[in-house]
Amino acid sequence: MTMSSRKKVVILGGGVAGMSAAHELIERGFQVQVFERKPIAGGKARSLKAGAGGGLVSGPARPTLATRSSGPPLPGEHGFRFFPGFYRHIIDTMARIPYGTGNVAQNLVDTRELMIASFDRAPYLLPSESPRSADDVRLFLLGALRVLSGRVGVSTEDTAFFAAKLWEFLTSCEERRLVELERINWWDFIEAGSRSAAYQKFYGNGITRSLVAAKARRASSKTIGDIFLQILFDIPTPDVAADRVLNGPTNDVWIDPWLKYLQQRGVDYCFDAEVRSLRCRNGRVLGATISVGGRSREVTGDYFISALPVERMTALLSAELVALDPSLGALHELTEYVEWMNGIQFYLTEDVRLAEGHTIYIDSPWALTSISQPQFWGSFDVSRYADGAVKGLLSVDISDWDVKGLNGKEARHCSRSEIAAETWAQLKRSLNADYERLRDDQLHSWFLDPGIDDEDADADESTPRVVTNAEPLLVNYVDTWRIRPEAVTRIPNFFLASDYVRTFTDLATMEAANEAARRAVNGVLRAARTSHEPCQVWNLHEPELFAPLRAYDRVRYRKGLGWGGELALPLSAFSAAHGALAALPLFDKALTAAHALVPDLALTAPQANQDAEEAAAEARASSDTGLRRLRIVESAP
Repeated sequence: MTMSSRKKVVILGGGVAGMSAAHELIERGFQVQVFERKPIAGGKARSLKAGAGGGLVSGPARPTLATRSSGPPLPGEHGFRFFPGFYRHIIDTMARIPYGTGNVAQNLVDTRELMIASFDRAPYLLPSESPRSADDVRLFLLGALRVLSGRVGVSTEDTAFFAAKLWEFLTSCEERRLVELERINWWDFIEAGSRSAAYQKFYGNGITRSLVAAKARRASSKTIGDIFLQILFDIPTPDVAADRVLNGPTNDVWIDPWLKYLQQRGVDYCFDAEVRSLRCRNGRVLGATISVGGRSREVTGDYFISALPVERMTALLSAELVALDPSLGALHELTEYVEWMNGIQFYLTEDVRLAEGHTIYIDSPWALTSISQPQFWGSFDVSRYADGAVKGLLSVDISDWDVKGLNGKEARHCSRSEIAAETWAQLKRSLNADYERLRDDQLHSWFLDPGIDDEDADADESTPRVVTNAEPLLVNYVDTWRIRPEAVTRIPNFFLASDYVRTFTDLATMEAANEAARRAVNGVLRAARTSHEPCQVWNLHEPELFAPLRAYDRVRYRKGLGWGGELALPLSAFSAAHGALAALPLFDKALTAAHALVPDLALTAPQANQDAEEAAAEARASSDTGLRRLRIVESAP
């Protein structure tokens, strides 16, 4: 097929969704042109260059930064990358990106543990993977004992109650989740209002703020429950780690190799290209006006995929476009459901390894999470960057910008320097209760996501400073599924590929962006009537063991009954477990013995075969399989 006879697809936006769509299309023989607003590929997933004069700010260990350094600029990030074990779409794509003699997916490394840090209390570790060694077993048991004993601040009664709520979610059918639980916020679903302050902190606010930058009183319980269960199921799975990270700066080990592969295959990737408008004619999108390097140009194609974030897509919604597909008008409402989740990197003169994985700062007002990155970077020696004095890199995500910090100010009312100082203060208070892990004299410099802009802040000291965020994050709040569009619109040559599109993943992540891109590409394939194989799309996986229980609940749901009946019987088991634990005199001695086995542990830092996977997907898509197992309906002839 000649170039002139190939169908052309114009992709608006060159982040993960846009690059994913380009990847699938170019491998299927389409002409592909991508337009990205920034001078760098990858969108929110990109790395940034942090250098003197480029956003890098000196710390106490380096009062003055050299304007010229022998090494390249330090690596900065919009936020650290996190690849849970249940991610399948983005991992499948990464496995098809060449890297050296292998592929990019091989640049993922497993974490081993999760640190929980609290104000004025010693941090402790929990496992983030299935035990693979004697040390892992001890860590797993110690973590379980800590939770069950209430040593983390949550009583065993509260833990049992939360487990019962998870059981209710787990055994609820998909219809109930989508209709009922989508309309209930996480706080109300877990009944946090009637529980202890510790329960509210850990199971209410802690899960939602750290996981998705959401507020428990607004976040959809369907979304939070789905994702939380996925992560929980990943932990005991021996062949996939629940938490994986990249073995180097994001652009070095993922985005740049990806862009190189796409361009070698023939993708025309245009930088500094901002979409100004879309033109329609005869019920189709005819073209786009795009400013490239400050000059406007008209771009035409056979098909158009918008891979823009929701706030930028709504700016393109003309009356004509909405008339062709009225559901697009709901995107204006969807822009109200965004929050801020941005990263700051602290470059240290020492390699401070807090844990072999992420750290959650459960008491931090700004919902901080972090990771000590160099330990995972292998051949990427951070001392090769800048002036050579950096040995450690603590990458931190700030997930709540609306709560007052230790300085008495919300993050969105702070200057960039105030954000850095307050974040550092919250880290130190969370980590230094038992001994000083972080010190001011370790701080070489810091780099805050440049999307946070305080240049337009009011200079009047009597009014609150208001910073702006160029890249907010969509959050799935209660009952927003109904206003989220499908990837395939009613406009026959226009498709959507972004994290606000309806997907199985149902969370604004790289995984959802990739899945949305696959759905958009499948729409193009159907519209073009090609013989190419469609992109594979996976549903979330939950153990088939529970399929009959969800099938039973499906029968109750279709009869108009609430969750319960025989499904509620196991709740007594949770209560019995709590009672037995509380009555066991030797339990506290067992915890002490566990501490004796690993006295310094808290202070130092085969996939299923295809047939089984298809059967599981079928059971999730339709509960008839489970119903037959329960003999509620007749077996198929």
